[in-house]
Amino acid sequence: MTPLSDFTATRIDGHPFAFADLKGQVLLIVNTASACGFTPQFEGLEALHKTYADQGLTVIGFPCNQFGAQDAGSNAEIGAFCQRNYGVSFAMMEKINVNGDDAHPLFKWLKAEAPGLLGSEAIKWNFTKFLVGKDGRVLKRYASMDTPQKLAKDIEAALAA
Repeated sequence: MTPLSDFTATRIDGHPFAFADLKGQVLLIVNTASACGFTPQFEGLEALHKTYADQGLTVIGFPCNQFGAQDAGSNAEIGAFCQRNYGVSFAMMEKINVNGDDAHPLFKWLKAEAPGLLGSEAIKWNFTKFLVGKDGRVLKRYASMDTPQKLAKDIEAALAA
């Protein structure tokens, strides 16, 4: 089993991002989109970031264009949209795929660690969320309809663990 700390990504601004730097943190990893019915969840994700970052929560967004072409812009356009419309200050990565052969390795791992309904690994839509504990293990997978506010108790429990 590959540990979370082995994964890397690229920030939306092109800089490298190493998950090894987040050892001991609780992570909320989300596939996002800028033109989706769930896009207003950016506001709730930002609220979680502001509320719990000092306690050890890191929120990480991964834009994805695989669902209804709802994030067709460039990384720069997506970053500007998130900042301008939702004041996003949590970590945003470059646009990736979350399903298929070319899915980002992190998302292949997340899906294997926390399958969805009836054991399905595929991500069904934008704003699927994964909560990862301080030990680097996936604690829970949340559907698109699960609002960030509904995750607060689970986040608090993970931070207290």
